[in-house]
This record gives sequence, C-alpha cells and structure tokens, in this order.
Amino acid sequence: MTSIAILGANGRLGRAVGKAFVQAGYDVRGITRSGRLPADLAGATGIAANALDREALVRATTGVDIVFHGLNPIYSDWSTVLPMAENVVAACEANGAVLLFPGTIYNYGSPLPEVITENTPFNPTTEKGRIRVALETMLRTEAEAGRMRTILLRAGDFFGGSGTGSWFDLVMVSKIEKGVYTAAGPTDIVHEWAYLPDLAAAFVALADRLDQLGDYETLHFPGHAITDLEMKAALERAVDRKLAMASMPWWVFRVAAPFIPMWKAIVQMSYLRFEPHRLVSERLEGLIGQVPHTPLDRAVAEALTDLGIPVASVAAQMEAA
Repeated sequence: MTSIAILGANGRLGRAVGKAFVQAGYDVRGITRSGRLPADLAGATGIAANALDREALVRATTGVDIVFHGLNPIYSDWSTVLPMAENVVAACEANGAVLLFPGTIYNYGSPLPEVITENTPFNPTTEKGRIRVALETMLRTEAEAGRMRTILLRAGDFFGGSGTGSWFDLVMVSKIEKGVYTAAGPTDIVHEWAYLPDLAAAFVALADRLDQLGDYETLHFPGHAITDLEMKAALERAVDRKLAMASMPWWVFRVAAPFIPMWKAIVQMSYLRFEPHRLVSERLEGLIGQVPHTPLDRAVAEALTDLGIPVASVAAQMEAA
C-alpha cells in the first residue's frame, strides 16, 4: 500500500487532501504538532512533529512514499515559510519521498495576467509573491539536481471542505443568514476559485500516476473562474432566496493597515480582488484524464452545508448537477 504523510493535517487544505487519500485507499499519516487529528480524518494515523524541527520531521516521515506539504503559517507573518519548506525538502530527500505541493497565484504579481497558463512567467510584486517564487525555485533546483521529485499543482482561492479561514466564509457568506452577500471586490471581474474536494481529488489522481510524471512538474488546476455576480446567483439558488449586495469596506482596511498586521497583509494582496484572472492548464487533463470539477451550484450548496448554513436542499442541487 502506498503511504503518504500529510503535513498540516489539521488545516483546511490538509484535511481535505488527507480525507481524499484515505478514501482512495492510501496509508495516510496525518502530521500535526500534537499528533491529534480531526474527526474527518478517521482512518489516518496521527503523528506529532513540529515542521520547524528538521530531525523530528525526518523521523515522522520515515518510510513514506509521498509527502503532501499543507503547512501554512499565520497570514500576517510568513517568516517561517522558507525554513519550513527547507525542512520538508530535507525530509523528502532523507526518505526518498515524492513531494506534492499546492502552488498559488501570488507568483504572478500585479498586474495579473487575465489568463495564467503553466508557461506564464513569474513576476512577483509582493513579499508573499517573492517568497513563493523563492520556494518554487528551491524545489526546482533540488529536482534538477536529482535529489528529490516535486509535483506542484497551482490553484486559486479555496472554498468548501471542513474548517474556516477563506474569503468565502470570512467575507462573502459571513452575513448570508441575514440575507446579505458581501463582495470582496468589483462584482463583474473573473476570480479563480478551487473547490477543495475537487482539488484534493486532483492530487490523488496525480499520486496515482507518479510513474508517468517527471522529476519536477508544475501544473494548474482550473476550478471555477467566475465573477462575484455569478457566485451570488449560485448562493441565491442554494438558499432559495434573493440576497442583498454589500461590499467589503476596503478603505477601512487601508486606513487601519499600518496598525493591524493582519489587515496590512490583506491590503498588500488586495490586487487579487481587483484584477481579473483565471488559471488554465495545458497539461493536467492529458495526465489524469477528466479534471475533477463539481458543478458550481452543487459545490456552493455543499460548501454552505459544511459551514453549518442551511440550504434549500443539497440533494436537489446534486440532482440538478
């Protein structure tokens, strides 16, 4: 049985990916600081390790075939991103494991290309973008030197799955039970979204085909490239009612940003909400076949259900899909 270690198994992405690999029949180790795992990772083995402790991480991943890097520091402080990545690389190299890594669109900077393919050049214009480019450069260098393999799958903003902490739940549907949809930017520009269960299924499909992949693969996950108006309409169908439109008060964030680190970090990345973009893949479907893609109405209804927000009928959404 193929084994995989999920780093950050308590996080939103780690939980979705870990659950998908358990369901696919993999031997899953969920690595967290405490070793405790959430209920939706039943079937996985919990192991305690701090990703900033290199020796502990190497021990925790001993004998695994694949490592999934789902670690994320607090958004306002990315000082640990590269040190953690260096330890993940050390663990993969020590154990001969393949790294599965989720990429972001931060690498492309502002202005964002409206269509982003696997061949679009990086142009980071923020600290987070430069960190991500440095991280990917390290992974590519290690792969080209023959010391490890990395399969990178780049995706947009997350929604769906267990847990909270995305634009979807923190802003857009935060007042939906009061009949309000909150747009995070202009309502008519295209924004790239990844429904987490679909993204997790794509990672499983890639892991199933490692023998067909190279030492360093960079792939894009085309999810739901939609406007706020389209997202609002899908939510209205899910809750079976019209929603009033509100807008995120960006001016408040900009005024307070110098005094609140989290707001400063959000403002620095605010261009993502104001510049249209979509991810396109020229290779993913050719490698895994049909790319996992839950229809928007069903994905939105399930995402609300995961948040404990009543919907008209998930079953009806599934039938409609």
